[in-house]
Amino acid sequence: MKKKVGVVVDIIMYVILLVQMMYVFIGNNLHELLGIGFFVCLIIHLCIKNWWAKTILIKEKPASRRFFDIITILLVLTIIILMLSSMGVSRFLFTWFHFMGSADLHRYLATAVLTLGVIHGGMHGFWHAKRKKLAVVGIVIASVIAFALGIFGVPFLNRQKRSVEISYADKQPEATIEWQGNKPLVVYFTRMGNSNFEPDVDAVSGASLLMSDGEMMGNNQLLAKMVCDITGFESEAITLTGEKYPSSYSDTIVVAGDELKAQARPGVEPIDVSEYDSIILIYPLWWGSIPMPVATFLENNDFDGKTIYLIITHGSSGYGNTISEIEELCPNAKVVPGASIYCEDIPDAGDQLIELLRSWNTGSN
Repeated sequence: MKKKVGVVVDIIMYVILLVQMMYVFIGNNLHELLGIGFFVCLIIHLCIKNWWAKTILIKEKPASRRFFDIITILLVLTIIILMLSSMGVSRFLFTWFHFMGSADLHRYLATAVLTLGVIHGGMHGFWHAKRKKLAVVGIVIASVIAFALGIFGVPFLNRQKRSVEISYADKQPEATIEWQGNKPLVVYFTRMGNSNFEPDVDAVSGASLLMSDGEMMGNNQLLAKMVCDITGFESEAITLTGEKYPSSYSDTIVVAGDELKAQARPGVEPIDVSEYDSIILIYPLWWGSIPMPVATFLENNDFDGKTIYLIITHGSSGYGNTISEIEELCPNAKVVPGASIYCEDIPDAGDQLIELLRSWNTGSN
């Protein structure tokens, strides 16, 4: 009976973990509740399999058993860290917990748990398999798929399928900051105003767009608005003068990839930064790099002696190569990385922006 319960609990854990990776379809609240269910199942699993801990120190055991022990220890440790990370990114059950609040870290940990869990479960199949080599191949393939799902699949689904609707009044930062010294200019690049959107654009609102009080906005446009509301800064959008990007996010990324390979410099409307000592540049990560219209803007202006504060939005890779690229384009400017904001976290970035701007304001004195 105990063994059967253990098998059922294990199956439930794997199902929950897979569903958790598809959180774009289930929503945040259910995602957190399922997370609680996963950790409850884990506790039951550990209670049932408590005999395993007693076997760790046994010296004489096959290599496969030693490998299994290592994987299991790594899995348990990663799950513990994932638990803390889950509380840190919580917006429903643990809003008071502010440690390890990185969405990137949370996704990487979840990917590690899924991958290690696949190997852990696969080892049980390995011991019962008659064709050991075939079992090893199966474990490797399954673990690669699990890893790819977390690193590439989840960000892709988040960009392509996630629809975002907000009320700006609920997201608007409450605090304001009195900037010391000359105010920077906020410059941002977004797909709004730079794409030929179709009438049903709301169907792709997860792809760097969102609905704010019934109005379509770009993610970076929203961040720029938040920054300006906090500080009273002026803002300018980098706007293409020539051919615009396609309505489809996937097609846009293809075009952006071609531009990157060619190091193209699409024409943009002029933005005069000569009267400013610094700018806050808000931009998305495309192919691990800055969008080429952003490169055009940087090349078209003289940033010698100026400070460029960076806020980047992304779906998987943080800053990518953008810091070094901007430093190369503006060699005599001071480039200050500030925030790398995961696409899902953009609507709730107000508090993060307040803390960031406070730190910049202190550093500007």
